[in-house]
Amino acid sequence: MLLYPTAQDLESRLAHIAGSPIDEGVLEMIVRRPDVDEREVLEEGELDLALGLVGDTWHVRGSRRTEDGSSHPDMQLNVMNARVVDAISAGDRERWRWAGDQLLVDLDLSPENLPVGTRLSLGTAVIEVTDQPHTGCAKFADRYGVDALRFVNTGEGKLRRFRGVNARVVVPGTIRAGDVVAKVPADEPVAA
Repeated sequence: MLLYPTAQDLESRLAHIAGSPIDEGVLEMIVRRPDVDEREVLEEGELDLALGLVGDTWHVRGSRRTEDGSSHPDMQLNVMNARVVDAISAGDRERWRWAGDQLLVDLDLSPENLPVGTRLSLGTAVIEVTDQPHTGCAKFADRYGVDALRFVNTGEGKLRRFRGVNARVVVPGTIRAGDVVAKVPADEPVAA
């Protein structure tokens, strides 16, 4: 039987989550979704301009946010704060993969720290935070509990983007678990 954290458990982790790095963090986990309800934790992955994380099903899943139902180009990658996913998974790192995010990072994802358009380097790739909201759903509640869903989707969790951000690849490249994730200065040119 899975143990779900209570609202009180989650609230007790707020200070730890708020201490996430702001300029430079770590790529804690890469998760590929090869099929519905399947997850593969990777030590190394390839980010591609057209496919997002190579081998992930983002490009064939489609989206309700596009007119033709095709995959949304600004939702290639789901990025979540590793401290948040650790809190909602009650510290069980094996359960991190089920959040539905491909990149789990120790980095402050709040809009104040990472406004839309912010670019992040990781490995030899660069990604860009997009304006598409990322929210928890029924599957998220099934996997982590209703209190976890409320924690990420309401109040401070919503304001600080505890559920994470959507991003797109702007420079393809290789990423590895443990890579530094760093903000790319706005005035720094990024070659594709």
